[in-house]
Amino acid sequence: VQLQASGGGLVQAGGSLRLACAASGRAFSRYSMAWFRQAPGKEREFVTAISWSTGSKYYADSVKGRFSISRDNANNTVYLQMSGLKPEDTARYYCAAEVGGSKYLTWRRTYDYWGQGTLVTVSS
Repeated sequence: VQLQASGGGLVQAGGSLRLACAASGRAFSRYSMAWFRQAPGKEREFVTAISWSTGSKYYADSVKGRFSISRDNANNTVYLQMSGLKPEDTARYYCAAEVGGSKYLTWRRTYDYWGQGTLVTVSS
């Protein structure tokens, strides 16, 4: 499985961005998908995930109410809509795929495949 993230860029605080992650493979609809982020000097942290089986969505407390994850199985793509961006959201954002049916979708180690990341910079 190959993942290609796009959509990052420079945005002012309060602005919005939509990230996309295109996945290879014909079983995309059976992958749980997630977004993580890593700021300079910090560990990679969970942002949001969507379960392939239930459609349930999970969010880190820091992004609840501002970020939204969605998926388009017909086009093998998962999206991250970000609004109300803050300087502390500045990070490289990575999409990830879980193909084994795990229910621990907020854990970094759950994920089997990772994209290369796309940089989001929020200016104050």
